[in-house]
Amino acid sequence: MIKVALAEDNNLLAQSIEEKLKLFSEEIEFCFRAINGQDILEHLSENQSIDVILMDIEMPVMNGIQATQQINSLYPEIKVIILTVFDDETNIFNAIKAGANGYFLKESTPSELIDGIRMIMAGGAPMSPTIAAKSLELLRNPLRHVPADTQEAHSLSKREAEVLVELSDGLDYNQIADKLFIAPSTVRKHIENIYKKLQVNNKISAVQKAQRNNLI
Repeated sequence: MIKVALAEDNNLLAQSIEEKLKLFSEEIEFCFRAINGQDILEHLSENQSIDVILMDIEMPVMNGIQATQQINSLYPEIKVIILTVFDDETNIFNAIKAGANGYFLKESTPSELIDGIRMIMAGGAPMSPTIAAKSLELLRNPLRHVPADTQEAHSLSKREAEVLVELSDGLDYNQIADKLFIAPSTVRKHIENIYKKLQVNNKISAVQKAQRNNLI
């Protein structure tokens, strides 16, 4: 049996995906559904015996690309298939960079999705046809499609970088304020700006992205 989990915040869509997997394949065991990226990580902390995760991109708290990156780091044996409505180059680029093993659009038929799950278990990299075409275009012309957030990541001010360094060391807002001789409210504002510029919504993602871009 192939053990599959789902990260999807839309209840009706999640129910539909689960029913299709159960109806169209006897070799797939649906294990659980999470409502966002943070939720899937919490589930995995208790149960890592998952083969494949179907991952939505646009979710609250933590999006699918951020979750994919952490899963790829913490549980590299688990395969992630992005399952989304987004077919733009930026999301494809970021998903592949985060470690996604496959990329399907939600318009895919149940048989296409199930065949993709089988393919990923056999070592393949399944994609919807339009996604595969755009992925090839990314390979041919990578500089044309570098996401804007890569450039934005380099626009951190000196003070924002200092705050992020202290944040990476585990200091809280008040401790950072004391160390840098600024008000806690100023620290909070700097962190809000950091999250906005790096396009993240939590400390771990901010630190990881800054380290990847050699900002700290």
